Amino acid sequence: MATIELRRLSDDTISYRARVRLGRGRSASATFKRKSDAVRWAQQTESDLRRNRYFRHEAGQRVSLDDAIDRYEREILPRKPRTARYQRVQLKWWRKHLGSVRLGELTTGMISEARSTLLSTAGTTKRKRGSSTANRYLAVLSHLLNTSVREWEWLDANPVSRLSKLREPRGREVFLSEHDARRLLDVCKPLDARLHLAVLLALSTGMRRSEILTLRRGQVDLDRNFIYLDDTKNGERRGVPLAGVARAALSSWLSTIDDPQSLVFPASSGSKPFEIRSGWEKAVNAAALAGLRFHDLRHTAASLLAKDGASLPEIGAILGHKSPMMTKRYAHFAQAHLQSVVARMNERLGR
Repeated sequence: MATIELRRLSDDTISYRARVRLGRGRSASATFKRKSDAVRWAQQTESDLRRNRYFRHEAGQRVSLDDAIDRYEREILPRKPRTARYQRVQLKWWRKHLGSVRLGELTTGMISEARSTLLSTAGTTKRKRGSSTANRYLAVLSHLLNTSVREWEWLDANPVSRLSKLREPRGREVFLSEHDARRLLDVCKPLDARLHLAVLLALSTGMRRSEILTLRRGQVDLDRNFIYLDDTKNGERRGVPLAGVARAALSSWLSTIDDPQSLVFPASSGSKPFEIRSGWEKAVNAAALAGLRFHDLRHTAASLLAKDGASLPEIGAILGHKSPMMTKRYAHFAQAHLQSVVARMNERLGR
């Protein structure tokens, strides 16, 4: 309940103090020259209290982005083990450029200006950052501010939500021909047996490098011919079919590994995955495939599946895509198969 108190000062001027009870023995007050202004302020403050906006506004003026980043790193990043390392770097950048700003004073314009600074400066590769990088930096800031709105009740709205994402270039996609894939496997074999098997699994299953290198014996079911992945990029459990030469090679490799918790591809110490980078670079150079990345083997597996007649939903299920849009990039490889499907249908119509 608001009260309006008339106050007469020593020089005979009159003012009006509006007071609103906030609860728990607390109150807010403001003084005005006109009673109508005092009434308007009291009504607005009571309205904000009913919508819980007053306390948010109060917190937004008290808490800085620095404070919010501290809490986010303490409470939220531990829940994001896959991205925490990169987001900590991104948050460090926001802390440097906007950390001293109070949350309630943080505007879309400030963030837009900071983004322009981000785009005009070099990153760790000594090149200017692109739109994709800027969008990733904004994404973590936006999640932090959304958390400040929804969970911590420090803000009433997220200023990043009014900022449009930058248009990103099409992702780099490299697909090996069957001939190039065989050549790569041939050069891997004498270099390192672990590297050869890892490349073979990537080409035959479409598994990611991290999924292969962190694979443990207990995840491989040779009776059912499946590899079961619990910790995938999209957070969902996935079964990967195992067949042919890849199954035979993996079965032979696992014949000496009994412990379900043992890594399939251990380093010499046995406690960590083996370091694949140097061997991979040697193999790529030996196969004359300059610029090839390990992730390109995943694209190659998808393209080979499409050429063999697998449908886009089937490819998406094997690769663990969450969205059908991610699988659409392989549609053009299935054109020959689609032609044969239409041809068979027309043959039946002509009978």
